[in-house]
Amino acid sequence: MRSIISAFLIMCLGLSLWAEGGTPAPAAPARVKHDSVSIQLPGAAYAALETISPDHIRWHVRFLAHDLLEGRGTGQRGGDIAAEYIATQFAEYGLKPAGDHGTYMQKVPLVGITALPETVFSIIPKQGETMNLKPLDEYVADDETQQPQSDVDADIVFVGYGIVAPEYNWDDYKGVDVRGKVLLMLVNEPPSNDPNFFKGKDLTYYGRWTYKYEEAARKGAVGVILVHQTQMASYPWEVVRNSNSGEKAALPIDGPALKVASWIHNDVAARLARASGMNLEKMMQEAQSRDFHPISLGARLKAHMVSRIRHFESNNVLAILPGSDRKVADEAVLYTAHYDHFGIRPDMPGDNIFNGAQDNATGCGILLELARAFGSAAARPRRSILFAAVTAEEQGLLGSEYLGKHPPISAGKITLDLNYDDVKPLGAPEEVEVSGAERTTFYPEVQAMAKEFRLSIRPDARPEAGHFYRSDHFSMARVGIPSFSINEGMKYKGHSESWGIEQEREFVEKHYHQPSDEYHPEMDFTGDSAMARFGFALGWDAASLPKLIGWQHGDEFEAVRIKSQQ
Repeated sequence: MRSIISAFLIMCLGLSLWAEGGTPAPAAPARVKHDSVSIQLPGAAYAALETISPDHIRWHVRFLAHDLLEGRGTGQRGGDIAAEYIATQFAEYGLKPAGDHGTYMQKVPLVGITALPETVFSIIPKQGETMNLKPLDEYVADDETQQPQSDVDADIVFVGYGIVAPEYNWDDYKGVDVRGKVLLMLVNEPPSNDPNFFKGKDLTYYGRWTYKYEEAARKGAVGVILVHQTQMASYPWEVVRNSNSGEKAALPIDGPALKVASWIHNDVAARLARASGMNLEKMMQEAQSRDFHPISLGARLKAHMVSRIRHFESNNVLAILPGSDRKVADEAVLYTAHYDHFGIRPDMPGDNIFNGAQDNATGCGILLELARAFGSAAARPRRSILFAAVTAEEQGLLGSEYLGKHPPISAGKITLDLNYDDVKPLGAPEEVEVSGAERTTFYPEVQAMAKEFRLSIRPDARPEAGHFYRSDHFSMARVGIPSFSINEGMKYKGHSESWGIEQEREFVEKHYHQPSDEYHPEMDFTGDSAMARFGFALGWDAASLPKLIGWQHGDEFEAVRIKSQQ
């Protein structure tokens, strides 16, 4: 009788997937083997999974992206309302608080930095007139020392990509003393199709602007100027402008910091190169060689940084469903999504509310629906399930960084983090993206589950964009937790792959980090629901495995994982 019931439950799962646009799975035994990997979920899990609904996600997105929440800015009224809403939902679903002092809130200390109009940012070239740059149009800059004023008058040195990577025999600094200098550098990393050289087309952390700032500060530089180029950055200047306008937040500094952390428009960089008797395109080409050496441009940056400094707290919202097995209940599967966006930009005419419907009200809607489904299940998984809606992702993964350093359950006992960020409401997906999952020992289970859900695993559609290092799962990976994000691919039921690619391109170019990322009634949350169901099944399975999940041998996060478990 038990096997008949199990087969019936799996048949129901297949029918539900068909209703959401997937291919129906045939009735099968409760334990299904794929390449020696078994997937087995109890009836209570299937029953809870069946309740996951596109409409539930829709209503969360509608509320979180409403103008009344004023763009969910970090440390702003709308962001605080979003946090309270999420905490209230967690409580309604019967989850226990996992924040500070028996609450759902984990307070995150932050420093708000707003560049004031008195700021002056001028480049004095080797030849020609001083270039007094216009904020937002030609440059963006922050003072990472978190002081009200800083002054810089220093030589500009071009350091290529600004990367030191011994494992790839790459050093852009070549032992040159850059203390007290301003470093001009390129975003991204040396292009390659060789997976053994900066992972080929896949962007590594070396290509991220955060790494470049960190490395320059470690070497004693006073400033960094990143050259923006749309193709290399994977997003247009408007994204840089919007992401760096208004107040920027940071965790309190605990090490060396730059007085000037900046970007300049590609046209400005070209002008600077010409005024230095050089050619920007040639400089970029030469930077792709291991033989590259730093070049002094004979130019100086003269900057008077004036900032308004505000110390405040924002909140990560944490809840937990205790595990059923006392032997492993102190271990957990973690689900994450960020709830913040960019708030309101007062200087922008017209619609100036950055609602962040797709980025990332969708991820929050999925997180809340997962919390409801787990909370409503007639049984609980063996390990605990931890839910975290984190703050300040748009400020540089700050909320998740703080969570990784101050987890309610030690990082060594968190077996897996599944993250949701910017899940497109475009209909029924036929693919799933789990970039980074292949780096974990859990990947065979991910592959088997994708087959059960009739989803093809699609390689990262834009590996050059470095998505693995741009979302909150990266903060968890840095403290050793096996982590990856779940998202749709590019192929949707009833549409060609090119249609999905075009939707992605249009969003990045016209709506990403812009006020037009708004909720619309015609949005189809079928795919968000499918990703929630897929993640629910993965999380339950991970919570039931005999051993904790790890990183593949040789992965960059393996060592810290081992250390966290000692």
